[in-house]
Amino acid sequence: MAESMSLLWGAGSCPSWRLMLTLEEKNLQGYRQKLISFEKNEHKSQEVLEINPRGQVPTFKYGDIILNQSTGACLYLENQFKAQGTKLIPDDPAKQAMMYQRMIEGLELTEKLNWVVYYEFLVPEGERHDAALQRHRDTLTTELKLWEGYLENVAEGSYLAGPFSLADVVGFPNVAYAFRFGLSPERYPKLAKYYNLLKDRPTIKATWPPHWFESEQGFEALKDV
Repeated sequence: MAESMSLLWGAGSCPSWRLMLTLEEKNLQGYRQKLISFEKNEHKSQEVLEINPRGQVPTFKYGDIILNQSTGACLYLENQFKAQGTKLIPDDPAKQAMMYQRMIEGLELTEKLNWVVYYEFLVPEGERHDAALQRHRDTLTTELKLWEGYLENVAEGSYLAGPFSLADVVGFPNVAYAFRFGLSPERYPKLAKYYNLLKDRPTIKATWPPHWFESEQGFEALKDV
């Protein structure tokens, strides 16, 4: 099965990570893959654009099926391979509802992180304003405090919606990304506890962004958030 799958991905990209993590959790190793360089603008190359006209990664193919939206691809893989690997969508209706809620909310966190970490990349130089960046920082602070509150009510040893699920597939890369960019574990102890609970999970270690192995922390864009 995995031999008929191919993936173009970017290191450190939360969408790429969540899809690779799903493939790992579903025991779908052995797919064809290629690391795309953002620095060389390869995500805008013809190779990517032929599959994904948005010029983004990940781009995923399974036979003739193309899925370029990472969360959609994760849902597709779980539904196609329900009996294989980790069960990522619980059967219990209440737990399933919570899983979907946290999974989709995780996409909100990704966007708010990006607006702070990549503000100078996303906004042309002449359009940047300190007040706008501060608004993004304040919005992110509010979002992070919300997740601190969610984790306050999580049972000991549990994850975002009970057992490991698609909520964590989306959520963990966000949290790892935040601490990579200097988020304070003292200011956000519940998020730090969640990060430490999952960072050594074999599937997470197997899909860890390769350049992150060189150092535990990257930049400090979030140190004062």
